[in-house]
This record gives sequence, C-alpha cells and structure tokens, in this order.
Amino acid sequence: MRHLLSIADLTRADVERILDTAAALQGVEEKLPALRGKLVLSLFFESSTRTSSSFELAAKRLSADVMSLKAAGSSVDKGESLKDTVLTLAQYQPHAIVVRHPQIGAPQLVARHSGAAVVNAGDGKHQHPTQALLDLFTIRDALGRLDGLHVAIVGDVVHSRVARSLVQALALVGAHTTLVGPPTLLPRGIEAMGCDTSTEIAAIDDADVVYVLRMQRERMESAFVPSLREYAARWGITIERVRPGQKVMHPGPINRGVEIDGRVADGPDSLILAQVRAGLAVRMAVLHDVLASDVPAREAAAVA
Repeated sequence: MRHLLSIADLTRADVERILDTAAALQGVEEKLPALRGKLVLSLFFESSTRTSSSFELAAKRLSADVMSLKAAGSSVDKGESLKDTVLTLAQYQPHAIVVRHPQIGAPQLVARHSGAAVVNAGDGKHQHPTQALLDLFTIRDALGRLDGLHVAIVGDVVHSRVARSLVQALALVGAHTTLVGPPTLLPRGIEAMGCDTSTEIAAIDDADVVYVLRMQRERMESAFVPSLREYAARWGITIERVRPGQKVMHPGPINRGVEIDGRVADGPDSLILAQVRAGLAVRMAVLHDVLASDVPAREAAAVA
C-alpha cells in the first residue's frame, strides 16, 4: 500500500492485514526497530488530540524520526498555500506525511507534490480512514467478528468524515449500517453507499453497536436543529435508549449531555476508551504498511 487517502483505497484483504498487524502490536510498549531511519512528518491544520498524539507516538514506537507541524505558528499564518508548504517540506525527503486539513482533497494534493507515502488523518467532511480502521479493530476485539453485525451511527452525519469512512469500511467487511438522526443531518442520497437511514431513534434498538457522533457546530453555517436541548431529547443516547450488552462507541471529543449521556459514555458497555487504545496500534500498523518496511511488524513485535 503506497498511500492511505480513503477507505476506497483498501480491499478487504488490506483491512484484515492491517487489523491483524495491529492485534500483534497492541500492548507493545517498547520501541520496535521497524521504521528506524524513516522520517515521518505530521501536518495538522485542524485541532486534534487523539489522532495527532497517537500518530506521533505510533511513529516513535516504530523508531521513526518525527517532525510535527501545526498551522498556528507556521508560515500558513502568513498566507502560505498548502502546496508551497508541502514543496518546502518535501526538500527534507520525508518517507511518510500524515496530514489533517479542513479542505476536502488536501491529502491528494500532498501526495501529488511530495515523494512521500501520504496518510489522510482527516480532510474536511470527506474521509478519516484510520479512524474507521481503529473502529473496526475495536468492534472485532469486543464482539469477536465483523461480518453480519449491525451498527447504528447516530448524530451529525452530514458533517462527519468519520461516518463516511466507517460506512464504507463496514460494508467492506460484511457489516450493515443504519444512519440515524434529524433529516437535516442525514446527507441526501447517502444510501448509495450501502446503508439505511432513519430519523427515528428507535432504529438503534436492534443494533449490536451504537456509534455516536458529536454535533460539529464548527462546520455548521446555519441551524440544522432548533436547539441542542431538543436534539438531546430526541436523538441523544441515554441509559433508557440502550440495552445491556449493546456496545456504545464515540470517536471523540464527547459533548456530554448533548449527543450522549455521561452515564452511557462511562458505562460497562462503552468502548470509547478502547477506541483510543486501538488508535495507537492501528496507526502503527498503517505506518508500517505504507512504508513497506523490510522487517514485518508482526515479526518485530514477536522478537521484542
């Protein structure tokens, strides 16, 4: 695999290979030599906690050299374009570039103007492939399978790159998805991606996993719901709306009391912290995969 720009870049065999490698790397705390001598650039032009920290730690755990750049404090503040930023940084001959950007298609531009392997860490409301992969890993680890599962994704789908990537990834591994939310937050025609839609919260009743999305108010240019209070009352995930054993996930950051009750987020069926743990192992596996190290990651993990 040269780049990871979208879930559409992957086959089912690719997904299974990455998840299996991540399983071998899960819990490994010491440094592995797999990416020694490789330079990984981390370019984040949007705020991030989980994704940026796990990618940086993943690269370091594989012994790569890491350089991080954020828009604030860089020449981007002076009006430099993404193309010129990439052309500049490409002179350092990075082996991989991890990029998050508010504009759809930014990772493709980075791939065109650098010789590095590019990993999309989120572009606008388009794609977030490593989030989908870590979500698959978390579900498989908790339920023992992916094929045949039913996942209900609830909330602000229209602005969610997480939802788009996850719908594609779940279809790729034989799982079924229902998108649930207000009609203003369900993209028109999204059923063409192979999912169902519903405006009724009762549609989560039969799901094996309830995947909760936050309200992305920073991307909303108009009122998509009358109020957050009304949204919480009609579509918020509360203790009364989930059954024992029904797993609950959230990509973070969480808006407690809006899209999810804190008692659900902290409850025994919550996989939210498991997703964070999975993020490190999955991003280690992805970096190894795109850089095609001569030392298989699973062998490196076994030797360590």
